[in-house]
Amino acid sequence: MQQPTWAPTAPTAPALLRNAAAALIALVALTAFCASAASVAAPTATRFEPAAQVQGTRLLLNGAGTRFKAIFKVYDMALYTPKKVATAEELLALPGAKRLQFTALRDLPGTDLGRLFMKGMADNTATDVMLRQTVATTRLIEIFSARNKLATGDTFAMDFIPGKGTQFYIQGQAQGEPVGNAEFFNVVLGIWVGASPADRALKEALLGRDKDAQ
Repeated sequence: MQQPTWAPTAPTAPALLRNAAAALIALVALTAFCASAASVAAPTATRFEPAAQVQGTRLLLNGAGTRFKAIFKVYDMALYTPKKVATAEELLALPGAKRLQFTALRDLPGTDLGRLFMKGMADNTATDVMLRQTVATTRLIEIFSARNKLATGDTFAMDFIPGKGTQFYIQGQAQGEPVGNAEFFNVVLGIWVGASPADRALKEALLGRDKDAQ
């Protein structure tokens, strides 16, 4: 006796539409979830101290976060200020010493880091200000571009010292003499807290606003 054969039934047009709609809804939900998660900075892998000293001035940890490039962690970063601030405007108007502290979370070619810093400054600074700060910005680029790379775990920092300028450090070692003035340090800050920041979630974290979203 001949056995009955089974053939799959092709899905009907309404079924295909339902499946497509369900897939689209799932994609939209996933995108919204990812966007929401990206807007809140996760705790940093680096433990930053709650306070720091710059030329005898006690600074407070204003905020800390992680710089992402696509899905990859690039570096952890902390901002230290004389008092807590919550907006870029407050930060840029705040007098006194400040510190930016970094820990590399992957190998960072020096030339790439210097180029990205330059782009971040240019994206957030008026042309006339960039021209005034040419010497200081050139020095920043030279310091990082002169190194083959910063290895995972390496640290670097930028201290603003009133009356002297910005002192750069790599692995705790001062890199030459301080350069620039308060305006230059604000140009540097603009990389992360300007209108076009390198990472918007990191901006929120540095200003301590990521905690409000949690």
